[in-house]
Amino acid sequence: MGDMIINHVAVFVCAVLNLALGALWYSPALFYRAWLRETGIQEESLKNVNPVKLYGLTFLLALIISYNLAFFLGDAKTDWSWGLTAGFLAGFGWAAMIFTIIALFERRSLRYILINGGYMVVYFSLTGFILGLWR
Repeated sequence: MGDMIINHVAVFVCAVLNLALGALWYSPALFYRAWLRETGIQEESLKNVNPVKLYGLTFLLALIISYNLAFFLGDAKTDWSWGLTAGFLAGFGWAAMIFTIIALFERRSLRYILINGGYMVVYFSLTGFILGLWR
């Protein structure tokens, strides 16, 4: 572990990225309407959410995700290319696949799986890229 490099600022930025990317991904410009249809969530129910609790917990969980990936990419030889590749593999091969398995048992639609699984792949890929680049 002597050559382990963890850039704590980069990890923090990656956790913030989770919120920013989610705001874009699930916005009306991209997948908001389709996501509402596929989840069955009513727009009115979204107004009853405690935003401090929701976004605070989301940020905390994203921080854990980011640190976890940072430890996997902590080798001194990691660069942006390996970070992007490892992030993609973690997002697609682990996160999106286990999400898909759960969604299949929940009888969710392919559209639901692609919207949420796609978010996971893009988020993990960008996180890996940032962690690999920002050493």
